[in-house]
Amino acid sequence: MLTESTENYLKAILQLEADKADGVSTSSIAERLGAQPASVTGMMHKLKERGWVKYERYKGVDLTETGRRHAMETVRRHRLWETFLVGTLGFAWDEVHDLAEQLEHVRSTDLTDQLDAFLGHPQTDPHGDPIPNADGTFRTSVGRALLSDAQVGICAKIVGVGDSQDDFLRHLNSLGLGLGTVVEVKELFPFDRSMAVHIVGGVEARCHLSSRVTQNLWWVEAVPDA
Repeated sequence: MLTESTENYLKAILQLEADKADGVSTSSIAERLGAQPASVTGMMHKLKERGWVKYERYKGVDLTETGRRHAMETVRRHRLWETFLVGTLGFAWDEVHDLAEQLEHVRSTDLTDQLDAFLGHPQTDPHGDPIPNADGTFRTSVGRALLSDAQVGICAKIVGVGDSQDDFLRHLNSLGLGLGTVVEVKELFPFDRSMAVHIVGGVEARCHLSSRVTQNLWWVEAVPDA
């Protein structure tokens, strides 16, 4: 039986799989969820018994097709609720993550489908992340790159964030960065992998971005208006 806890574990594995060529380590799951390693190991055995993961000690964890479907359903609900909270109720993008974490566990297919239809079947959520269809496929291909990989002279339009935690989003707000912001990369600093950019149309002519920021911003190439 799916519970809030098992859904959180399956979603965490799905998100961690995106950065892993092989199985996801239990230590990385523990770090993401703030759980004790022993608790994670115990949960992996339970998920394996239910046929939702493939797990062997020291070899990592992989989702089965059933486990992936459950995880994608949770991600779909989360991103639809974030879109509703921002677009319909007027919440800021840095106020909705924790609320959506609660709402994503309302497992009603009819409610989810009606919410999706009410919103006009959006392709992405307020943080630029693609929203899955009911069958687990994405409505839009994401041809984007991390800002940390951009070279000097590139004009980059911010289209997504890799960290949707409230404190990170508030930091972006303080820098004048959001979805749709265009920045021109002016200088790279190998010492700490930080970057100086010009925010096109922004109040400040120059902005210094830490490596944590550049490694959590997705961009596509853009031609600035000014």
